[in-house]
Amino acid sequence: MSVKKPALDPGGVEVISRCGYPEPYRSRVMPRHKRPLGDALGLTRIGINLTMLPPGKESSMRHWHTHEDEFVYVLEGEVVLRTDGGEQLLRAGMCAGFPAGAADAHQLINRSERPALYLEVSNRDPADGASYPDVDLRWNPPHAPGRFTRRDGTPY
Repeated sequence: MSVKKPALDPGGVEVISRCGYPEPYRSRVMPRHKRPLGDALGLTRIGINLTMLPPGKESSMRHWHTHEDEFVYVLEGEVVLRTDGGEQLLRAGMCAGFPAGAADAHQLINRSERPALYLEVSNRDPADGASYPDVDLRWNPPHAPGRFTRRDGTPY
């Protein structure tokens, strides 16, 4: 049976394994594998990624967004959700949400021995910036995708 739009088989979406972070942060998250489902479906106002996070890797540096809501839903495996409030384990079937502008930095860490699979959903706001309280990293508009600076504004 063939699938046609608006339906989609995620397995047919090309895996992207790249990261805009400069070192030393890139190696903390790579390799991670994302299938940009929203892009494949022609969605322009929300981003939806099917992400596989290998054991021992982090989803991102701990951060919060100025203009984008974020939502994650764990499909397989487990990840540790790290926020300003501490750590908690998210298993398959659990989710978390991060409202835009709420300065509660977050990240997912795979401390298990098997890959974790989760959905990432966010709105796409061109005015969005991100704050990284634990590392010397800044992402503020106006910016090009993947363009990061140090906190003092100097480029990497």
